[in-house]
Amino acid sequence: MAKNKNQHLLFTPHFTQTKKDVEKMFSWGYRDCLIKNRKGGIFFEMKKIEAPESWSQLAVDIAASKYFRKKVTGVFKGEHSVRQMVNRVVDAIVAAGLRQGGIFASKTQADIFKNELKFILYSQTAAFNSPVWFNVGLDSYGIASKSEHWAWDEKAGKVKKITDAYSRPQCSACFIQSVEDSIESIFNLAKTEAKLFKYGSGSGTNFSKLRSKYEPIQSGGGTSSGLISFLEVLDRGAGAIKSGGTTRRAAKMVCVDIDHPEVLDFIDWKMKEELKAQALIQAGYESDFEGEAYRTVSGQNANNSVRVPNAFMAAVQKHKIWKLRSRLGKGAIKTLPAQEVWDRIVHSAWKCADPGLQFHDTIKAWHTCPAGGEIRASNPCSEFMFLDDSACNLASLNLTKFLTADGEFDLVAFMHVARIMFVAQEILVDYSSYPTEKIASNSHLYRPLGLGFANLGSFLMRQGLSYDSDQARTWASTISSLMLGTAYWTSGQMAETRGAFKAFAKNKNPMLRVLKKHRSALQKIDWPLLPSNFKITCDELWGEVLKKGMAFGFRNAQATVIAPTGTIGLLMDCDTTGIEPDYALIKYKKLVGGGELEIVNQSIPRALKSLQYSEKQIEEIVEHIKKNHGLEGCTQLKPEHLSVFDCATAEVGRRVLSAASHIQMVAAVQPFISGAISKTVNVPASATEEDISQIYFSAWKLGIKAVSIYRDGSKLSQPLNAGKKENAIRAMKCPECGADTVLTSGCYRCSNCGSTVGCA
Repeated sequence: MAKNKNQHLLFTPHFTQTKKDVEKMFSWGYRDCLIKNRKGGIFFEMKKIEAPESWSQLAVDIAASKYFRKKVTGVFKGEHSVRQMVNRVVDAIVAAGLRQGGIFASKTQADIFKNELKFILYSQTAAFNSPVWFNVGLDSYGIASKSEHWAWDEKAGKVKKITDAYSRPQCSACFIQSVEDSIESIFNLAKTEAKLFKYGSGSGTNFSKLRSKYEPIQSGGGTSSGLISFLEVLDRGAGAIKSGGTTRRAAKMVCVDIDHPEVLDFIDWKMKEELKAQALIQAGYESDFEGEAYRTVSGQNANNSVRVPNAFMAAVQKHKIWKLRSRLGKGAIKTLPAQEVWDRIVHSAWKCADPGLQFHDTIKAWHTCPAGGEIRASNPCSEFMFLDDSACNLASLNLTKFLTADGEFDLVAFMHVARIMFVAQEILVDYSSYPTEKIASNSHLYRPLGLGFANLGSFLMRQGLSYDSDQARTWASTISSLMLGTAYWTSGQMAETRGAFKAFAKNKNPMLRVLKKHRSALQKIDWPLLPSNFKITCDELWGEVLKKGMAFGFRNAQATVIAPTGTIGLLMDCDTTGIEPDYALIKYKKLVGGGELEIVNQSIPRALKSLQYSEKQIEEIVEHIKKNHGLEGCTQLKPEHLSVFDCATAEVGRRVLSAASHIQMVAAVQPFISGAISKTVNVPASATEEDISQIYFSAWKLGIKAVSIYRDGSKLSQPLNAGKKENAIRAMKCPECGADTVLTSGCYRCSNCGSTVGCA
């Protein structure tokens, strides 16, 4: 569609004034960082780190140990300040935007954008995904990395090969890659996965095109070595990269269609490997994830998901036969009861947390670009779902930052921050490099983005709302709709000034159909539960979205996802990740120089204030939690308020959120998200296979795109956390420093060093 070359985006200062020194709006101080490993040795140490005084010690530790660029001999002395880190990233993004054109009308406009973006990042109001912090702006320090990548050449109008990975950095956290049924394709995938892992990104692939071990090799006779054999090879490759990369562990997703001849082997794969690990642990081998037991077995470096269509779910319900089909187009290789396949999925998930499910027809119904092909896979945490050979850069908004001192939600600030971050993400699309020519080309053709949020659980608790309540789900739905509407409204503005994404014309009708579905979903929101201006704002916003889209199209095929926000959640001092509820009433605060202090969750006093308890009552309730590790028996708290403080985990016998509450929250938000929602439903050790079955069926019936579960204690790599043996919450040992980590949204995160597995 035509673009208006005389138009530019308009930016007005909200947090800053045009010529104000943003850094002077914050109080700065110096902190020392000391992170110890499990043996008491030094894992990471840095002295005199400059950071805003409002940042916690943990946030400073994350920035310094994970995101500061370290010393490069003869080139650069290393970053020692949050100021340096933010300036490096923001200056590079704004410079790229000026080069690209169609965004900033003048240097003054660029400066407004720069100041607003710096304020947002300094104030921990939002953050980019990890690869941006890892890689962007390093060329300004004279740092180079000789690695073959592909990037968009504006002058040539096509992608070109580059050899310096930092002049055009890898900025996307999420990749989906294709693989064909050939040795060349399989090992080319191994090569590109290695590139992605090295620079801090994750990759997902649907492997259903690979013929099974039951099918012949057409060229030379015999039979194929099969799907699982090649998955084992790629798993080992990821295992090698996880410790050798400069950033963090490898993250990958393996998807297989439910009609693949080896799907039963795939379903059982990680469960059987877990049994091997258990035998090795019982024989005396170390049980940590990085120990000999788990390093010996296969399948430990990926999340596994089965791709399930509605036809299979119906076959399970009606007790029908299910066919496993040849990859060579020769019909069914095997038939068996659909219930048997379902039972195998449920049993394996109960035993070892894999596989999760991705619901193919639900995903298809919300696909904005079907002319480009089907959506067949996702990134490692299942929030980015788009075409094969595509990439998505993520950013997340910290919801608690939009609560004013009197407890109101600042709609104007929220929409402003969403717009600034979305424009920055759009700039990153053409500024970035990609590991293959096809991914680079598709990134330019479709330009999918993933704006999201973090800290929902804390946001709700601070308002005095139970996570498991209609009002909480209404808030989450509306905020998601505002975020998506703002993103697509901004995308329409950028289509007007820069042109729609190249593949928009052939996908115009299905994309507008999907956006109308997003708008129609507003009718299901229970508006009386919210402030009156929310409905007016949403209605007007979505009217403008469709008006812009009809006139100019959209710059981006997708706009929002809900990611796990693992490490960047810690960088923003979020109490909760992504869509998750609060984890526990007792938290552990990182102290300067090492060590932890057990404290009551800081959302609790704010929640009690919202519920109009007196200062004396708040002190008494907090003291009760300290002494009893829970609110049961607290006479000062009104019984009707107990549910406000329910968390995802609890000691045995304590109140805890149900699995249904997790599923219902995801279902409330999903109609207002472009992509999907990363969600692992945590269930207690006592959960049965029937419980798992009900969770998976509920997710499908409620229109959720993907879901996984984690049953407490189902992997032996989780030693007991500090606490009473019979009441402890289980956690994985951090593969970096050895401290206990917490499982949220399908990834483990360490409160000691910030390491994450499979997170954005």
